[in-house]
Amino acid sequence: MSLLADPATASVPLGPNGSRLPRAKTIRYNPSPAELQELTSRMPQARRTSFGNYNVQTQVTSRSAGSTYIVTDDPSITDKKVIDRDEYERVSRLQDAYVAERAMVIIDGYIGNDPEHRSRARLYIEEANANVAGMQQQLYFAPDASDTPGEAWQPELVMIYTPNLPMPGYPDERLIAVDLDAGISRAFNSDYFGESKKGGLRMWNERIQTAGGLAMHAGCKVIPTDGGERTVLIIGLSGTGKTTTTFTRQNGSQPVQDDFIALFPSGRVIGTENGCFAKTFGLDPAHEPAIHGAVVKPDAYLENVSQAQPDGPVDFFDTSYTKNGRATFPMSSLGIWRDPREIGPVTHLLILNRNDNIVPGVARLTREQAAAYFMLGETKGTSAGGAAEEGKALRVPGTNPFFPLRDEEQANRFHDLMDTADFEAFLLNTGRVGGGDDDADSKKMTIEDSSAIVKGIVEGTIAWERDPDFGYEVATTVPGIDDVEKLQPRRLYDRQGRAGDHAAIVERFKRERIEFLDRYPGLKPEIAAAVR
Repeated sequence: MSLLADPATASVPLGPNGSRLPRAKTIRYNPSPAELQELTSRMPQARRTSFGNYNVQTQVTSRSAGSTYIVTDDPSITDKKVIDRDEYERVSRLQDAYVAERAMVIIDGYIGNDPEHRSRARLYIEEANANVAGMQQQLYFAPDASDTPGEAWQPELVMIYTPNLPMPGYPDERLIAVDLDAGISRAFNSDYFGESKKGGLRMWNERIQTAGGLAMHAGCKVIPTDGGERTVLIIGLSGTGKTTTTFTRQNGSQPVQDDFIALFPSGRVIGTENGCFAKTFGLDPAHEPAIHGAVVKPDAYLENVSQAQPDGPVDFFDTSYTKNGRATFPMSSLGIWRDPREIGPVTHLLILNRNDNIVPGVARLTREQAAAYFMLGETKGTSAGGAAEEGKALRVPGTNPFFPLRDEEQANRFHDLMDTADFEAFLLNTGRVGGGDDDADSKKMTIEDSSAIVKGIVEGTIAWERDPDFGYEVATTVPGIDDVEKLQPRRLYDRQGRAGDHAAIVERFKRERIEFLDRYPGLKPEIAAAVR
C-alpha cells in the first residue's frame, strides 16, 4: 500500500540535494504496480485490452522537441533552445501553484544499476495521469532494500510533470524546461509518456558527460559466437530499427538495453533502464516474437495503440490515430534479458541509417569515419519525432536529440573513447536502396537482412572491398543475403540505367555532409576530414 500524505501535514517532497519540491493537495508515495494499474483504470482515456492490460489514448502522440528548452543564462553551453533563469522562475511559480491544488504521485528509482554510475531519480506527476507513473516505474531500477524511498528519498534527478497545465507563450502551449544545474526538469501540457522517460535521461546525459563517459541513444545486446561472446551497440534515432535490431536474435543473443547506455573508457557499458518503451506499429510475432510476447502480458502498458472496443483486441497495424503507438514492459518479461553489469566491453558498434537511396546495407568504417558518421546522425525521421520529422531526411548528431550540451562534445568524446577501446564500427541501413517505399525500382532492407548482417559482422564472415565514392568498405558477400545490389547500391543504379542519378546523389551527400560538419567549429578537424 502506498503512503498517502495527509494534506494537514503539509508534506513537501525532497528534490535534489535536499531542496524542496512544490507542496501538493495529496501525495501518493511509490504506489505498487497493482495500485497504479487500478488508478490507470479510472482514467477516462484508458481502455482495458483483451490482454488484460491498459491502453491509454493521449492528446500528444510524440515528443515535443520544439517545446524543449535548456535553462541557462549562458546560451553558449548548448546548441539547443534556451530560456533564462528569470523566465524559468516565472513558469516554476505557476506550476507550483497548480500542483498545490492537485493530487500527485511520486515514483522513486534509479536510472542505471551500476553502483558507480547510477542516479537516484524521482517522478512527481499528477495522479490523473497514473499510466505515466506506472510506465516510469517499470523503467526505473527499484531502490535497494537498504534505501528509504518516499519522504526520505533524496533524488539527484527530478521530473515535475503536469500534463494538464498549458503554458501560454510556448509552442502548442507546451513546455519542457530543463535545469541541468539543479537536476530538475519541469514538463507542462504533454501527456505523452516519452517526456517522462526522456526527461530523466536527458539530465543523466549531462551527468555522464561530466563523469568522462558518453551517453548514447543506443541499444545493446550480447551475441554468442565460436570466438566468444560479442557485445554490440546499436545507435539509432527513435523508430529507425534500434529496438528491433536489439531484440532480433542471432545465435541465442540476449538484449541488454533497448534505448540508452553510457560508454566509458576501455569499452565499458553502463545500462540505464529496467524496462523497455517499444514502438508497436507493425508489431508481428513472426518477426519480433520477444517484444510481442512482452507487450501482450497483463503488466504491460500500451499507449495510443488502435483498439475499437473496451476489453477488445488491439490492432498494431492500424495507424489512423498515430504510427507512434507504444508500450512499456519490464525487461524481465522478455525472459532473455542480460544484466548490463554482467557483460564485457564493446566489440562492435552499429550506426543505423534508415536511408532510401545509395547507403549500402552495411559499411565498415575507420575510426575517424565512425566519429564522422556518428556526428552526422543521418536517417529518415519517423513518427516518434512528430509530423515535423516524419519522412524527412534528418541529421541528428549521435542520433541523440536528448543530449543537452553542444553536439560536437558527443563526437569528440566518442573519438576519444575509441582510443581506449578495441571495437569495430559499421553503418547499417535499415531502410531501402534505390528509392522510397512507393518506388517499384527500390529494394527493402528487411529485418531478416539486417539480422543476417549482424550475424555476419560478429562472426567475421562478411567479405569486404573499398567503396570508390566514400572510402568506407562495402560487403561483397554476406551469408544469408543473395542480392548483392542491397550491399552495393551502385550496381542497382547501373543495372537500371540510373548511373547519373547515383553520381548526383554521391556529389550531393559529400557537399551536404561537409557543410553540416563545418557548422560545428569545436569539432575535431580529423573527424570532419573523414568525409571530405
